[in-house]
Amino acid sequence: MSSQDIEHSMSQGGSPDAAMAARNRLVIGILLISTFVMILNETIMSVALPRLMHDLDVTAGAAQWLTTAFLLTMAVVIPITGFLIQRFNTRPLFLISMGLFSVGTLLCALAPGLLSLVFGRVVQAAGTAIMMPLLMTTVMNLVPPQTRGRTMGNISIVISVAPAIGPTISGIILNVLDWRWMFWLVLPIAVTALVLGGRLIQNVTTPRIAPLDIVSVVLSAIGFGGLVYGLSSIGEAHGAEHIVPLWVPVAIGALGLALFIARQFKLQDLDRALLDLRTFKSKTFTLAIVMMAINMMALFGMIILFPIYTQNVLGMDALQTGLMLLPGGLMMGLMAPFVGRWYDRVGPAPLVIPGSILVSAVLWSMTLLGETTAIWLVLTGHMVLSVGLALLFTPLFTASLGALPARLYSHGSATLGTIQQVSGAAGIALLVSLMSLRMTVLSDQGATDVAALAGGIRMAFMCAAILSLGTIVAALFIRKTKDPDEMPVGAVATGH
Repeated sequence: MSSQDIEHSMSQGGSPDAAMAARNRLVIGILLISTFVMILNETIMSVALPRLMHDLDVTAGAAQWLTTAFLLTMAVVIPITGFLIQRFNTRPLFLISMGLFSVGTLLCALAPGLLSLVFGRVVQAAGTAIMMPLLMTTVMNLVPPQTRGRTMGNISIVISVAPAIGPTISGIILNVLDWRWMFWLVLPIAVTALVLGGRLIQNVTTPRIAPLDIVSVVLSAIGFGGLVYGLSSIGEAHGAEHIVPLWVPVAIGALGLALFIARQFKLQDLDRALLDLRTFKSKTFTLAIVMMAINMMALFGMIILFPIYTQNVLGMDALQTGLMLLPGGLMMGLMAPFVGRWYDRVGPAPLVIPGSILVSAVLWSMTLLGETTAIWLVLTGHMVLSVGLALLFTPLFTASLGALPARLYSHGSATLGTIQQVSGAAGIALLVSLMSLRMTVLSDQGATDVAALAGGIRMAFMCAAILSLGTIVAALFIRKTKDPDEMPVGAVATGH
């Protein structure tokens, strides 16, 4: 809704506040739908890899680049979005983001081989990386603090449900259609969102001159890219030999990240930082980030481990596995708006404390999985885990960004997005590596392949369960803060 539309609404007896609210709802709605379609693509390939290996005649390691390249691009581009959101207006950023995603989807659908398919995934990821922080920052700027929980509940649907139902949708499509239909079916939705957004979305932020530090961009790409690539490679290794030791990209990434952080500390006092780390002066933001990282590790690790367990231990096929994961994903989606409303009324503590306890309890129960575990027990565990994550994501998003002053919203959103990608890759790497190591030990002791795999999965869940104890402790200190822009100078440093 443009300024002319608002004036027309006023001339018809409407109030400017009502017209502005309608415009804001339209902008947020378009961004939500677009982001959901994009995030869905992060996990839609997981079930499709065996089919792609056969159809394209490539190895598992080569096919895995379809996921690794996507995560790698996200990790490299997201830290730059803090600068982009400050420097450019809402509408052009949306058009660039959705345009890149649509073009990438078309390239994937038409790809004659693996290399072109990976390139299409990279273009998709570049668009996706811009959209998520743009959505979060727009919501924080447009929605008043007292009703943010409800809107963040809708965002939680995007963040948690889209990755969860990706394997389900992929399994259903592959059961009846060629793998290219995973992209042909998404393309018209993406193009429709692009066209509608081009016509309806309006600029709702005020750009400002923000310098771009090229050195920070390079260090960010090396740091976050190296970490995600290295961690993903470890997760995908499964004992295979590599020309370059797997720790090398992780070490390079860690060094790049250390140099990036040091440079941001130097530049942020001049308001020239690519990613302003003063966000971590807020205790609430920092604790929420830690909890988010651990829970994203659990979520992405679960997305990888569950299909391995159900198919290779319990003997289910890809479609059955996808359908088994569907109820949990739908439950997260159904709960998210209600959790948002509860947050507006009661704050984060009554939600994140039981949520973290539920997640931890399920992860501990998964350490008992075996070769004869009843499928209904696995299904119940996944559904309870989904309830716990639903109680966590919305309050953590809202409380973390709500603890920041408005000038740091774009940097806080970019930090959240980056942490999600790095922790997701770390979760996959850590849990799959532990699974592989334990499998090797059990196989050497004479266990059957199935028994060794079951034992490896139990070990992976044991690690996740131990980490989840930290989220219970952190949850005790999460508080709903007042609007930092209305607080005394310096109060944001503690998040009170």
